Amino acid sequence: MVHSIAVCGAGTMGAGIAQVAASNGYKTILFDIRPEGLEKAQAQVTKSLTAAVEKGRLKAAEKDATLQRLTFTSDISLCVADVIIEAIVEDIAAKTALFSQLAPINGEGTIFASNTSSLSVTALAATLPHPERVAGMHFFNPAHLMKLVEVVSGEQTSPETANRIYELAKTMGKVPVRVKDSPGFIVNRVARHYYLEAMLLAEQRAADFSTIDLLLENAGFRMGPFALMDLIGNDINLAVTRSLYDAFQQAPRFKPNILQEQRVQDGRLGRKTGLGFYRYEQ
Repeated sequence: MVHSIAVCGAGTMGAGIAQVAASNGYKTILFDIRPEGLEKAQAQVTKSLTAAVEKGRLKAAEKDATLQRLTFTSDISLCVADVIIEAIVEDIAAKTALFSQLAPINGEGTIFASNTSSLSVTALAATLPHPERVAGMHFFNPAHLMKLVEVVSGEQTSPETANRIYELAKTMGKVPVRVKDSPGFIVNRVARHYYLEAMLLAEQRAADFSTIDLLLENAGFRMGPFALMDLIGNDINLAVTRSLYDAFQQAPRFKPNILQEQRVQDGRLGRKTGLGFYRYEQ
């Protein structure tokens, strides 16, 4: 049984995952080395829960209970739980370093789940003792609203570990799907071209950002590609594209676009910086 969850990384995704865990009754720790990141995450979760109360989707008492189950900390020694979910930068060295720090302070039964959207779960597990307890648990942004979770099994992931993550996702109110370890898994591999073709159209001046977004939203997509990249973060989105580009031996269909590369270089990361493909009020 899973009773406690530690989420590492208090960015938009990590905060959302922590909110989902706490809202569904789990004692939840949200860890980040940046105190300012934790403050922002706490404000994000509180704002989201308050909005749910105002819209009648949540009772005030449930909001208070959720916040009471959440602990915000920059002390990594407190990250002891039945399940660890990392949601840090999309960099395999950083992720394996984090798991290597956490493994000695957690028991052998602790499951290590990565929210990676494109990196190899097999490679993440390779450096840890008991790699059979490592799996992918890929949420989608915003985590408290999006139902899909990809449950990714690496080469050494045990069926028991995959099953526990699958059942955990269900108890969180999500719709889990089982996926074998492969570059980009299912959604990001297919969706990459939603972003890349849109940027190519804009680069070729076939239409501007807002027109492309509007057309695709009217075609049935919930968000246009440029608005979605700004929500995800251009740095994160670009890192996934680069990961797939490298994994597929620089296949032209996955080549990163200069429009996004330039924005990342200039710090125009999207909503979190107030400027991306669009400008946002902070």
